Amino acid sequence: MESRSFLTDLFAAAVAAADPTTGMKRHLPAPPHEGRTVVVGAGKGAAQMAAALERLWPKPLTGVVVTRYGFGCPTQSIEVLEASHPVPDAAGLIGARRLEETIMHLTEKDLVIALICGGGSALLPAPPDGVTLEDEIALNKALLASGAPISAMNVVRKHLSTIKGGRLAAKTRARVVSLIVSDIPGDNPAFVASGPTIPDASTRQDAIAIVEQYRLKLPDAMLAHLHSPAADAPKVDDPTFARHEHFIVASAAKSLEAAAEVARTQGVAAQILSDSIEGEAREAALVHAAIAREILLRDRPFAKPVVLLSGGETTVTLRGKHGRGGRNGEFALAVALAIDGFDITVLAADTDGIDGSEQNAGAFADGTTVRRLRALGLDGAKLLLENDSFSGFAALGDAFHTGPTGTNVNDFRAVLVT
Repeated sequence: MESRSFLTDLFAAAVAAADPTTGMKRHLPAPPHEGRTVVVGAGKGAAQMAAALERLWPKPLTGVVVTRYGFGCPTQSIEVLEASHPVPDAAGLIGARRLEETIMHLTEKDLVIALICGGGSALLPAPPDGVTLEDEIALNKALLASGAPISAMNVVRKHLSTIKGGRLAAKTRARVVSLIVSDIPGDNPAFVASGPTIPDASTRQDAIAIVEQYRLKLPDAMLAHLHSPAADAPKVDDPTFARHEHFIVASAAKSLEAAAEVARTQGVAAQILSDSIEGEAREAALVHAAIAREILLRDRPFAKPVVLLSGGETTVTLRGKHGRGGRNGEFALAVALAIDGFDITVLAADTDGIDGSEQNAGAFADGTTVRRLRALGLDGAKLLLENDSFSGFAALGDAFHTGPTGTNVNDFRAVLVT
């Protein structure tokens, strides 16, 4: 068995299991008897979801979705707009307005199908009165550098928006059915893309507490808004949402189960550690490495050969000023330092195909990574200190490239111990 080929097969199985078509088919609502069916959506897999819905839906439909630059695909009647991710831009602002305009004049007889997946938070900038797009860009940069978990980030985002936190769905009288690909640990639908169609119980006081906890430096206009009643989001029991429904059509749990099954068919035991790991990528790497070393040396808590699988969304607190890479590259580099000299192979990659600032999905690491970096004159520990994982893995040829996958259930990590 060639280790990297094996791990690549597992990643492919995980991505295939996250194809929203199957889950969407199970949860499609009945077409309205008299009204129109209109589609809105956002996220890194929104275009692919729209194309799948067009194939599945038995009647005419129209609509618009927003996805990341380069993540679009051909559709028939649903318009696909592209915008910037992970930092918003003016195209995203236009896209958010288009979603609002598309549904605001619909009636009770109409149906809105909302296609929501990871990445929608950055793709739908919609600053409230007194707050600018530049302010929202500053917010996203501060959040990305903070090390805060995605759930905390999205609590702040949804209280500084006119579209997130259920506000998009509140703009229409039509019934809204949300089909969601979850990239959130725990699969809380209110946090996927900051829940444009799903209200949740968090408050602006919660958002203020997160700003203080992570010492976020926000523009004055944003801080003023958070301290005003205008930041309050719709409540969970708001009658506006009484007819609405939502369904998780793909998730990390389903993807990890699919990868585990492929491993077993190839004669390797698979253990799913968790589908909802959060926290610093480099710290999560140390835990994975410690378990892998224990297996290799003592056959506990699992016997080798075995592959350890995990998902969720780790974070990176930026320390370096010019580093390149993402959280999966950071995980891979940190784990490489911790398994130096051991017969362990690791793949860490984002299921959407893009990890952080570069065009790779993630990276491979093994017990030879640190030695091979040293042979090139590179210090793995220094690269990690500078959050510069991509430079190391690119130099080794160990960056993992897939291109956009059309879905997003967040991190995929596989640690093979033989």
